[in-house]
Amino acid sequence: MPHRGDTSDRDGLGRREGLGGAASWARDGGGATRGRDAGERREAVLARIRATPPGFVRTYGDVSPGAPRFAGAVLHGDSDPDLPWFRIVRADGSLTQGDRQRRLLEAEGVPFRGERVDMRAARVP
Repeated sequence: MPHRGDTSDRDGLGRREGLGGAASWARDGGGATRGRDAGERREAVLARIRATPPGFVRTYGDVSPGAPRFAGAVLHGDSDPDLPWFRIVRADGSLTQGDRQRRLLEAEGVPFRGERVDMRAARVP
C-alpha cells in the first residue's frame, strides 16, 4: 500500500490517476479539456446558477451533474456580485457559507428544517 507521500500514482500533471472529474479540474485550474472546453463547462454551471429562481435552491450536483466539486470551484473563482451563489447548497440542504447564506435565503422565503434547507419544498424540480 503506498504511503501518504508516494507520488507513483500521479499522471505527470500533479493529478492522481483515476480521480478524474472535479478533483483534477480543481487542481489544474480548469485549463485541461475533457470532451467540452473548460470555459464552456464553467459557463454552463454559471447559467444554471443564474437560472435558479428566487425562493428556491439547487445543489452543487444540480448545477454541475457528475462533478459537484467543479461547481464549487466555479463559485469560488467567480466575482460577479449579481451571481446568486447563495442559492446553491449541499445535497442534504446544509449550507457552505453559514449564517450569511442563511440570511440571504431566508430573505427570499426559502424554508428551513432546523439548520438545513427543506429540500422537498425549496429544491428546483
